[in-house]
Parts: sequence; structure tokens; C-alpha cells
Amino acid sequence: MAMVKRSVGVYQRLFGSSYCLSTSAATTDHDASQRLQLPPFDYKPRPYKGPLADDVFARRKKFLGPSLFHFYQKPLNIVEGKMQYLFDENGRRYLDAFAGIVTISCGHCHPEVLNAIMEQSKLLQHTTTIYLHHAIADFAETLASKMPGNLKVVYFVNSGSEANDLAMLMARLYTGNIGMISLRNAYHGGSSSTIGLTAMNTWKYPIPEGEVHHVMNPDPYRGIFGSDASSYARELQDHIDYGTSGKVAGFIAETIQGAGGAVELAPGYLKLAYDIIHKAGGVCIADEVQCGFARTGSHFWGFESQGVIPDIVTMAKGIGNGLPLGAVVTTPEIASVMAQKLQFNTFGGNPVCSAGGLAVLRVLDKEKRQSHCAEVGSHLIQRLRSLMHVHDIIGDVRGRGLMVGIEFVTDRKEKTPAKAETTTMHERFREIGILVGKGGMHGNVFRIKPPLCFTKNDADFVVDALDYAISKL
Repeated sequence: MAMVKRSVGVYQRLFGSSYCLSTSAATTDHDASQRLQLPPFDYKPRPYKGPLADDVFARRKKFLGPSLFHFYQKPLNIVEGKMQYLFDENGRRYLDAFAGIVTISCGHCHPEVLNAIMEQSKLLQHTTTIYLHHAIADFAETLASKMPGNLKVVYFVNSGSEANDLAMLMARLYTGNIGMISLRNAYHGGSSSTIGLTAMNTWKYPIPEGEVHHVMNPDPYRGIFGSDASSYARELQDHIDYGTSGKVAGFIAETIQGAGGAVELAPGYLKLAYDIIHKAGGVCIADEVQCGFARTGSHFWGFESQGVIPDIVTMAKGIGNGLPLGAVVTTPEIASVMAQKLQFNTFGGNPVCSAGGLAVLRVLDKEKRQSHCAEVGSHLIQRLRSLMHVHDIIGDVRGRGLMVGIEFVTDRKEKTPAKAETTTMHERFREIGILVGKGGMHGNVFRIKPPLCFTKNDADFVVDALDYAISKL
């Protein structure tokens, strides 16, 4: 009877008080997901006349690499986007709660970002840094103004993997040491060098990884020390003492682990870790590829929530709102070691990408996206946590701002990953019209990381849809 009451409550919240429980199973089990309504959005997509999903998928399998993966049993053919919404080949609208894997910051096809890109493209698409162009200087100056401390020297690259690769090179050259340390459950890229920093076997090929050490992850939910930052820091010190020469080149960490399932590090951990690394002769690198650019709401950069200033900061994804753009920002002292040889990136600081990146920073400020993320994210997390009192399958709700993880388990005490159930709900969300990410080692975490224009109405729709999807398991 309790389950019946709970189901009625779910339906009434979603469809209004006029919903009543019918004695007809056919009525009760009517495809209610078809009746869920996305929040209103005043935009009509263009009629699509291009190739359809089956044809695109067949050619993708024939001509693209077999390592590519896709979401959903029947992959979606997404052909248009506007702000926090995407449209498929049939013109159906979806709420994008994953932002192109945490890449769309301002919103799909944001007019101010598009205008900056198009206007620069009309004048000059590409030169390199062997010539002068104001766009790269304008962008670097504005980006540096967002950084704390003496983080004032910018290197532009094309992706997060490239950024982390360059940061690792800087760390080794500056310190004269080789060993790098990253956290278990981390993702720092898939290139032949950054794959060593990544610490989940789903992303790692069996190749030599150089001297990289992976220490215990300060995971408040699954970590053996819970939220005790001091215990995790002692394990880091032990690893340096017993697993290295005693000297290291650097330490790299995401403040909120992205692909690992939106795991926010135990409070205070980075401050303790940075002190240990500096004493071991290393530098500290903050990977802001996913949690930078106001996404966390409380701060513009994720590392600020831990009260630290890194020696090097890497960034990509949201920096360009979909442009192939990344950056490394460091101090003049560390940057100086790169001058001993020629260091060059053909497309880094490309005029079009620089114009687009500068427009992103201006939009984030103009639209006050940091405070918006704080407000909407707090509302979303509070509502999601309220569902934990109703649905035991929700083991943890975590994150901050619009970087949120929902971990599903079949047993709260044992924290057994609910792999199959997560896959079922992921498909159900697509049917309803919401696109979310999946993450974590076991793929049992919903990653809610939408464009930063995501609203409270969007958040409410996601929470109500989750309530419904769980009730249908």
C-alpha cells in the first residue's frame, strides 16, 4: 500500500492533482513518460533535411574508429542546439543536462559567442603566434585577470589532454624531478602521456605510462577514511616516503572528479596535499577542465573551494563553449623554463578560438552565471537529496553548483553499484526527453552537468523525472 501511495504522489506531482489512481492496469501503466512536459521554450528548430540516424550510424561504424562509443540502444541523431536544449532529426526537443560532456558553458549557439566567432572568421581565420594578432592577447589578458595569485602566464592549446600534457612537461622541467602523482578515480586525458595520470582502467591502454603514482582518493562516500582529509594526506605522505625517491615533479587533481562520477574531494584535502608536495620538491596542478568557469557556483574555479592557489592550472571544455580550445596558466617563474627550447602550438590561440573564448568570459560575467549556478545548483541538490528519503536506490547526491552526481546502489550499507538499474533509468530519461551523463568506475552515477543557462524549472523537471523513472523500475 505504501508503494501505491508513493506512485500516486509521483504521478500527481508530474501531471497535476487531476490525476487519480485507476483500477485499470492499462490506465495505470499508460506510458506516462509521454505526458511529461519539458519546460516551455520559445524556439522552433529548422526543418532537417539531412541524412537520418540509421545512415549516419552505418557510415560512422564503417569509417570511424571502433573505439568510439555512444549513448542509448538506438543512438540519437542530434542536429541542432539552442541554449540548454538539443533537437533530433525529427525536431524533438531534449533538455541537455550533460552539455556535450561538460563543454557547453554559455549555452548551445549562444548569440554573443556565435557573433564573435563569425565576425572574426570574416576577417582572419588563422595565423600562428609567429605573427601578432590582438585576439590572443585580449583573451590571455582577460583570462589571467580571472586567476588568483601570480598565475599570470597563459599557454593556449586545443584540448584538456593537451593542457595536462603541457602542465606535466612544465612540472618536470621546473623541478628537475620525474615522478608525477594523481588520485585514483581521476581522469586527466587519453593521450599517450596523460593516460598515465588517468586512474580508471576503463580509459587506460596497456602501454608504458612513465613514472606516475596513484594515491588514495579522498572520496567522502566510498573512501575508507570518509571525509577525514588528514588520513588521506598521511597516505599521500606514506606513498612519497615508500614509493618514490622522496622527490616528485608534481601532483595533479580535479577538485570535483568528472568522469569518476562527480566526486568532490574531502574538505581541506588539497591544502594538506599541496603542503606535502611542495616539501617533496614538486608543483601542484589543478585540473579545471570540467569544474572551472563558474560551474561550481561558489567560486569561479573549483580549487578555490579548497582554499588553495595552485602552481599550474589547466582548463578546456567550458573555456570555448564547444570550440576546440584549452589553456595552461602558470607563474612567470615556472613559465620561464619553457624558454630553454622552442615551444609551439599551431592552433593554440587561433584568432577565431581566441575571439570565441573571450566572448565566453564576457557572457559568463554579463549574465552572472556564477551566482546563477550557485542558486540553481543548490535548489537542484536540495531537491535531489529529498528524494533519498523516498528511494533507497539513491546512495549519494553530491557536488556543487551545476556539477552534480547521483550515485545509485542496490544496497545502501554495502554500496553495491546499481549498474543495470542505472542503464534502465538512463534510457528512460531519454524517452522522457532528458539527456544526462553516466560516470564512475561502474557506470552507476548520473552526471548532471548542464549548460550554465539551466534554470530552476529545468532542475525541477529533472528531479520529478527521476522520481518517476525510479518508481517505474
